[in-house]
Amino acid sequence: MAIYHMEAKVISRGSGRSAVAASAYMSCSRMYNNYDGIQHDYTRKHGLVYQEVMLPPMAPAEWKDREHLWNAVEEAEKTKDSRLAREFVVALPIELDNSSNISLLQDFIQKNFVDMGMCADFAIHDTDGHNPHAHILLTVRPLNEDGTWQYKTEKEYLCIKDGEEKGFTASEFREAQKEGWEKQYRYKSGKKKIYLTPSAAQEKGYERVDKHPKSTRYGRQNPISEQWNSDKQLCLWRANWADTVNRELECRQIDTRIDHRSFSDQGITEQPTIHEGYIARDMEKKGMISDRCELNRQIRSDNRLLGELKNQVAKLTKSIKESIPAIAEALENIRGAMIIFQYQMLHNEMQTVSAKDWIKMTKPVIEKYKATKQEIHKKQEERKILKTKKQKLSILNPLQHYQLNQQITTLTEDIEELKSRKNFLMGEIYCHNDTEMKNAESTLKQQSTFLEKLAAQRQSLNEQLGKNRKKFIDLKLSVDSEKSEELLDARVSFRDIVRDRIVSRLRDVYGKKFEYNRLNDASDYIDGCIREDPYVFRERARQKAWKQEQERSELKKLKNKIKKVER
Repeated sequence: MAIYHMEAKVISRGSGRSAVAASAYMSCSRMYNNYDGIQHDYTRKHGLVYQEVMLPPMAPAEWKDREHLWNAVEEAEKTKDSRLAREFVVALPIELDNSSNISLLQDFIQKNFVDMGMCADFAIHDTDGHNPHAHILLTVRPLNEDGTWQYKTEKEYLCIKDGEEKGFTASEFREAQKEGWEKQYRYKSGKKKIYLTPSAAQEKGYERVDKHPKSTRYGRQNPISEQWNSDKQLCLWRANWADTVNRELECRQIDTRIDHRSFSDQGITEQPTIHEGYIARDMEKKGMISDRCELNRQIRSDNRLLGELKNQVAKLTKSIKESIPAIAEALENIRGAMIIFQYQMLHNEMQTVSAKDWIKMTKPVIEKYKATKQEIHKKQEERKILKTKKQKLSILNPLQHYQLNQQITTLTEDIEELKSRKNFLMGEIYCHNDTEMKNAESTLKQQSTFLEKLAAQRQSLNEQLGKNRKKFIDLKLSVDSEKSEELLDARVSFRDIVRDRIVSRLRDVYGKKFEYNRLNDASDYIDGCIREDPYVFRERARQKAWKQEQERSELKKLKNKIKKVER
C-alpha cells in the first residue's frame, strides 16, 4: 500500500558531510572532492534503480555531470560549517512500476525545485524490491542569469542618523550615506568600548579600536534563499508531493491515496492500522483513545455481561411455570441471551483478525527497525574510533590522514542512509519517533497474551451457546403441539421487548462501537441454530398488528354509532 513519507535534511560541513560524498553515495558512483582531496567510490553499492541530474536554464551545461556540479557547490562555500545542499528522501508508491515512478519524480522535481532555480540531483533506490524510495539533492544557493552563484546572506550594517538606527547592505549604504546615514565603529571610552559614528567620536576625541563596522549578527538573507528555507515552503512541498502521487494513482485507477497531514490535522485520534484495541498505554495520558487498554476493559465488561446472563438464565429456568406466557417469555429470554453471546463471538472474531493482521504487518517492520538501529549504533562506534585515531595521528602521516578521512566520510554517508531507512520503517507503522516505536515493540510483545485471552473468551462463549441451545430446545419440546400456535403468539408479544433489552445491554458494553448489522447477523445465526424461521415471527407479528388495527377500527365505528343513537 502506498504510504506518505517525505524527510527533509540539510547537508552541511558542520555535521561532517560533503555534497560530493552524498551525491556519490546515492548515485553509486566514483567522485573526487576537490575541497578536501578525498576520492569517494561507491560503485559496489547495490540498490540503484535510476539516477539523473536536472538543471534550470541558467545553470552551466557541464553541471549535468554531478561531479562538476557538486564540486562547484563545494568551491562556492568557504566556511567550515557551510550549508552545502538540501536533501529529501521520499517514499515512492509501490503500486507503480519503475518507469511510472521515474516520470512521477521527474515531474515533481521539475515543477517544485528546478522551476524555482535549483539544481537537482536524484536517485531511486530499491534494495529489496519492496521499498522504492528516492533521494533528492538540491542546491541551496540561488543562481544569477549568467550561471554564477548569488549570495545566501549579505552583510547588513547598522547605521545611525538623528538617533535612529537602521540596517543597510553595502549597495544600499552608498545611497543612504548621501542622506546623512553613518556606520558605527567600536571606540575606546575609558575602560569601556562603545559603538559611535566617526563624527561623534571625533568630537569627543575617542580612539577607534576596531576596523569592522557594527552589523547584524547573521546579515540579510537573500529573499530567494529565505523563501526556500521557510517552513511555509516546506509545508507546500510536502502537500505538493501528496497531490502529485494521488493524481498519478487516480489516473491509473488505483484505489489508494496518501495524505501529508498529521493525524491531528486529519482528525484521527487513533492509529488507522489498529482497528480494535492495540495502541500504547501512554497515548491515553495524552488525551487520545488507547484501544489496547480498551481491549482489556472490553474483556472485563464482556465477562461481567457473561456472568449476568448465566445468572439470568439460571433464574429463569427455576422460575418457569407451566403456563404458555411464562414459557414464551423464558424462550425469548434464552434466545436473547444466545444472541448476545453470538454478538460477543462476532466481536471477538473481529478483534482476533485485527490483532493477527496488526502482528503480521508490524512484526517484520519492527524486526527490520531493530536491525537497522543496531547497524547505526555499530557504524557510529566505528566512526568514533576512527575519529579518535585521526586525532592522535601525527600530521607527518598525510596518507593515513587521507585514508581515515575517506573511511569516516563513507561511514557518515552509511549512517545517514540507515537513518533514512529507519525513519521510513517508522512511517510504515505510523510512528513518528523512537519513543513511539518503543511503545510499538512493547505492544507487539503483549499481542500473544491478548490473543490467548480472546481464545479463552471464545471457548467460554461457545460452551454457553451450546448449553443455552439445549435448554431452549428442551423447553420448547415440553409444550404440547396443540398449544404451539398459542405459544407462537405469546412469543411474538415478547420478542420486541427482549430485542430492546438486548440493544440496551450491548450499548452499555460496547458504547459507540455497537453495530446493528452485527446484531442482525448474530440474530440470523442463532435462529439457524435453533431451527426457527424469523419470517414466521415477522408474518405473525404483521397479522397481529393488522388484527389489532381492525379491532381498533371496528371499535371506532361502534363508538360513532353509539353517538348517533344518543343524538
